[in-house]
Amino acid sequence: MIQSQTLLNVADNSGARKLMCIRIVGASNQRYAHIGDVIVAVIKEAKPTSALKRSEVIKAVIVRTCKELKCDDGMIIRYDDNAAVVINKDRNPVGTRIFGAISLELYKNFEKIVSLATEVL
Repeated sequence: MIQSQTLLNVADNSGARKLMCIRIVGASNQRYAHIGDVIVAVIKEAKPTSALKRSEVIKAVIVRTCKELKCDDGMIIRYDDNAAVVINKDRNPVGTRIFGAISLELYKNFEKIVSLATEVL
């Protein structure tokens, strides 16, 4: 469950390292974001040589949360960290590699992210 002011790791090689959630895209009164939701975030930490700079406002999709996710088949998935992938306005990832495991629930909306991931649960 991600809400405003939550710090997230970046799970791709776009150049950003840490994000802070500003807003959840979707319903105007939605308080929490879960896996597969799009958020508006600000970059808190970035690599010095990257195209993305600190304090830049971007959109990202959440790929891992510490709060457990119950799948349709009854399996419960829990990750160690909160992580997101930076996306552009066409909903494609900015980076070319996705690090760590991601959930298969992302497949229906973000096929490109699932295809780049090293491990899909």
